Amino acid sequence: MKIKKNIALSESGFVFDPSTGDSFTTNPIGLEIITMLKEGKSRGEIKSAITKKYNVDGATFEKDSYDFINMLDKHNLTESYEKEKN
Repeated sequence: MKIKKNIALSESGFVFDPSTGDSFTTNPIGLEIITMLKEGKSRGEIKSAITKKYNVDGATFEKDSYDFINMLDKHNLTESYEKEKN
């Protein structure tokens, strides 16, 4: 899964979907996760980067990132790799 290509991000955590006009804000860690998803990083790569940088345990990251990514999906900001191939 990754962030749709047309989603715009600002350094302050502003997220804009031009296809719907919806906008959101996120905290710095959320912005890092969105940026890494947009770059095509795997969940494992994201987990490794965030847990090392913020000294958080893997279980906490898994729970929080699962909730965060589900929220991104709920707001139609993501696309699966399978959709991209078709």
